[in-house]
Amino acid sequence: MSAMMAPLLEVHRQLHNLGAEADLNYALELLARVKTGDQADMLRLYRPEPTVAFGQRDTRLEGFSHAEQVSREHGFVPAVRKAGGRAAAYHQGTLVVDHLQREDDAIAGAKARFGFFGDLFAQALQSLGVDAAVGEIPGEYCPGEFSVYGSGPAGRIKLVGTAQRVVSGAWLFSSVIVVENSAPIRSVLTGTYAALGLEWDPATAGAAQDLVSEITVDDVEDAVLAAYAAHTALS
Repeated sequence: MSAMMAPLLEVHRQLHNLGAEADLNYALELLARVKTGDQADMLRLYRPEPTVAFGQRDTRLEGFSHAEQVSREHGFVPAVRKAGGRAAAYHQGTLVVDHLQREDDAIAGAKARFGFFGDLFAQALQSLGVDAAVGEIPGEYCPGEFSVYGSGPAGRIKLVGTAQRVVSGAWLFSSVIVVENSAPIRSVLTGTYAALGLEWDPATAGAAQDLVSEITVDDVEDAVLAAYAAHTALS
């Protein structure tokens, strides 16, 4: 068992997306319930509808309204998340993993969680044959010190972005794993980042399938649960 995790996590597979904003808000509702003890510590796994999740800082940029319009033109719903970071895009070829856990001093281990879960997701992808590691890629979208990237003939591509929300008595660690069909994500991010006036390198946007062609979202879900099972009990 890992000191980073509760001894038991309930696994909730959400079979249908609720909508871009609703899925983000539902995670916050669950966090409130976990905090009060009305909901047990849990993992929520789902495939989202095509969404561009903007960070709070993005909304203060002059080009934000244009970026929302560009998202819609590409078939992605614009939404604003409570966590930090810059715009990230995902669709049903991605897997969202929300880990919600009650903890008296939730802020104490906040940074350590990024490293721990980055390693966990890298190991899950490695088990599927992906050359995955943890670290920021120069020019990546929504840059972060603990992004999970994969290496291939064309260089490094971002595969997992993570974000965290901490409240008094509980935390939510949310991860988006890009598995299939990277082209629409690369396209919508190119347009939205241009509208926001932010520089990035589109070559850093990819999917696990770009590196190991037979990988599916179901494969990644199984690998993530297996990685979790090495640290805690799942129900």
